[in-house]
Amino acid sequence: MSQRYPACLYLHGFLSSPASLKAQQLVSYYQQHLPHDGLSVPELPFEPARAIELARHELKRMQSEYHQVYLIGSSLGGFYATHLAETEGVPAVLVNPAVRPFDLFEHYLGPNTHYYSGEEHELTLEHIAQLQTMDCAHISHPERLLLLLQTGDETLDYRQAADLYRDCASWVEGGGNHSFERFIERMPMMLSWAAACHTDCGTE
Repeated sequence: MSQRYPACLYLHGFLSSPASLKAQQLVSYYQQHLPHDGLSVPELPFEPARAIELARHELKRMQSEYHQVYLIGSSLGGFYATHLAETEGVPAVLVNPAVRPFDLFEHYLGPNTHYYSGEEHELTLEHIAQLQTMDCAHISHPERLLLLLQTGDETLDYRQAADLYRDCASWVEGGGNHSFERFIERMPMMLSWAAACHTDCGTE
């Protein structure tokens, strides 16, 4: 892949999939504007411990093939991306990220239906405990993160993310929704930031 821009690993949200709108927009964008093999959109397992293991493994694989890699994480994927940014030293773009999802998920214990496959998953206390082990209550390296928020998020309170990531570069829009309207229009900004971050932050 050309090193004008880093390769990208996209992490989807809770009960979402590579078939989601943002994921498909990313695939189309890379097909049209960038080397398409520089994008990975894996299907994350429902169980948090397995999801972060798969994401870390895919990140390592991409880092073995590309000189520079960055993450985009949406909702719960943003929580995972934060953990990987803090532990693996990789830049990450966070799109309406979940903050302390283990608190929110206490209201979702029991069966949950996957939005795309229709498969039913059982959310348990063990899953919540797994998420707690990944929590980054304080951001040690804000320079590695770019926050994208829309205040009209109907699922998450955007103010929690605005507070946790207050020292990070951010793009906050009034209105919108949890899916982040016009997400793909922000790709040039995200790409430029990721390329600059690799240079400025020394995340080679």
